[in-house]
Amino acid sequence: MHIHYSFEPDGKGTLVNRWLVLDVTMPVPLRRVTEKPMDTDALTNPTVRAAIAALQKGDRKAWSALFEPDAKLYDDGSPRSLEEFTRHALGHERFTAIDRVENNGLDLVGAFHADKWGDFRAYFKFQFSQAGKIKRLDIGQAK
Repeated sequence: MHIHYSFEPDGKGTLVNRWLVLDVTMPVPLRRVTEKPMDTDALTNPTVRAAIAALQKGDRKAWSALFEPDAKLYDDGSPRSLEEFTRHALGHERFTAIDRVENNGLDLVGAFHADKWGDFRAYFKFQFSQAGKIKRLDIGQAK
C-alpha cells in the first residue's frame, strides 16, 4: 500500500490531500494480455535481443542460458547476485520502451517497469566473453 499526497494552493494556505493506493500486482499471464509488446527492432545484437526477449517474457531458462557460469552483475555500480536477480526480477521487471541503443548494440536505455519499484528509466550494458556469452551486465537507473 502506498500513501500519496498532493499539495495545492488554497487561498493563503496549502490544501493537503491524502489518499491510499493499494499496490496490486497483476499476474504475469494477465499482464501479457493487457500490455502491447515492446518494439525491439532497435536491438541489433542478437544476444542482447535474446536477453531482452527473455526478460520481457520472464523466461528464466532462456535468460540464464545466455550467461557465462561466472558472469557478474552490477546494479548501479554495486555487485549483485545474478542468480538472485534472475529469480526475483524475471517475470516482475521489464522494459516498456527502448529509447536509445549504443556501443554497437551492447548498451541500452529505456523506460522500465518493476512491480516493486514502479516506472523509471533504466540502462542495461552488456559485455561478452570470447565464447559469445554474457560475462558482465551492468544495470541501473538512467539519469
